[in-house]
Order: sequence, then structure tokens, then C-alpha cells
Amino acid sequence: MKKEKETEKTALRDGADRIRELRAGLKDKKRIVVKIGSSSLHHMQTGELNLTKMERLVRELCELKNQGRDVILVSSGAIAVGRKTMNTDPSEENTPVKQALAAIGQARLMMIYQRMFSEYNHVTAQILMTKHTIVDEINRRNAHNTFTELLKMGVIPVVNENDTVAIHEVEDTIGDNDFLSAIVACLVGADALILLSDIDGLYTDDPRTNKNAGFIDVVEDIGSVSGFAKKSTGSRIGTGGMSAKLHAATLAVNAGCDMIIANAKDVSVIHKIMEGRNYGTLFPAKKDEGFDISDYINKA
Repeated sequence: MKKEKETEKTALRDGADRIRELRAGLKDKKRIVVKIGSSSLHHMQTGELNLTKMERLVRELCELKNQGRDVILVSSGAIAVGRKTMNTDPSEENTPVKQALAAIGQARLMMIYQRMFSEYNHVTAQILMTKHTIVDEINRRNAHNTFTELLKMGVIPVVNENDTVAIHEVEDTIGDNDFLSAIVACLVGADALILLSDIDGLYTDDPRTNKNAGFIDVVEDIGSVSGFAKKSTGSRIGTGGMSAKLHAATLAVNAGCDMIIANAKDVSVIHKIMEGRNYGTLFPAKKDEGFDISDYINKA
């Protein structure tokens, strides 16, 4: 019995050491993709943009950039901003209406980002993508070249799916910005991807409905936790969910990129993560040299 307890203590100690080692590795990451969703950008009661949170997010990203890292932001919110601007009823929105709202909202959203980033002396650029951008080899190479040159120039790209031509009812859609951010991370050779969500990370069950749900610090085998994922977002604005995040994690880790799911309630979690502190759920990279992004997306 004593030997069994000693063995258990050793395993726990080794596990804690492994987590610290993996977390410490985040300090050295040089190319960071950060994704934030619609539900994290808006006041839920009114649907208006949370400008205070946006400003804090921009400040966090600019600080990463000032440290000498490459930074890319994947931001949702275009349709929600367009919806609020035009005061439309979501129940009456068909695909063309959503596409029009995306066009309105994306312009306004980008204008706000440009203004905020410029206050910290950083330049932004807008990149809108569709599934065809990735699965077509020429388009994918062109997108890669664009990202590469922007990062060389010291620009912070702001990325979204091009919902003006690709919404969920349209075949060309990527589906959600969790997956899009993993695609971007793969495309640019990022070594860290942070998904900012409305939950602290991955749990063994939904903590909003099960108070006994356990938090998972590190996931080294995505297959072992797939049963814990839920499709629902818990938000009337967002479109993702934990299953979408595990889908993104599969792409990211196979492409050689660490991924972290963290809570967007306080966006200062970004610098805490990059300091190697124990926030969010970490999915360590396990690069697969035979991994092909277009094949994976076509099968997804």
C-alpha cells in the first residue's frame, strides 16, 4: 500500500513537472495567432460592441508586438455589428441579408480596430478568407505570401471569414472562426494559437450545468477528450462551441502549433499565458510531417 502511494505521488509530481515544462515553452513563441469571438466582443444585453474590452485586447496584442513577436488577430463580429447598425430582426434574415450585414459590419469593425491599433503606433491590414482560399493551391500560396509580407512589414493582420460571400448556408464556408484561426496558424507557420472563449478552457463536462465538472490543464491526446466537447456555445451571438475548438486543435497541433483555450472575460490572460503561467487549457504541438492542410479541410 505504501509503495502504491509513493508511485502515485511520483506520477503526480512528474505530471506537474510536465505541465510546467510545457507552459514555460510558451515564453519563447515568436508567431502568435489570437482569435476572439462575437460573444466576447459585444455586450450581451444590448448587442453593442464592448469598446473597453476591444481596447484592452488591442493593447495586449500591441505589447506582444513590442516584444518582437509576430501577431495576427482573427476577429469575429461582422454580422453582429451589421445587425446592430441596421437594427434587423435575426428571425427574418436570409442568406443575402446576412451577407449584406456582414459587409456593413466588417467595414465598421475594421475602422474601430484601425483606430485603436494606430493609438499604439501599429498598422493593421484586413484579410478576408473563404474555404476556397485554402483548398486551392494557388490561392493558398498567394494568401501565404500576403501574410508573409505583411508580417515582414511589422503589420498586424486582422482576419475574418469573408461572410459577404460565404455564410454557413453557402458551400464555400469554413464554418467558424475557431477553425479559421487554426487554418491561419497553419498557413503562416505560427507556433502558438490562443482561442479566447466564454469559458476558462476544457472541462470533463459543461461547468455551467455540472458543478462537479473537472478542469483539464493540458491535453496531449485530443482523442481522449473528444467526448467532453459540446456543440453549443451558450451564447445567442457566437457560433462555435467546444467541439469546434477541438476540431481547431486537431489542425493546429498537427501543423506544429501549440493551442490554448482561455477565457476572454479578462483579455489580460493573453500576456499571462505568454509568460508561461497556468491559464486555460493547453494543447501541445505534435507536428505531423505528412499533414496536408487542404486534405484535412476537404475531409472536415
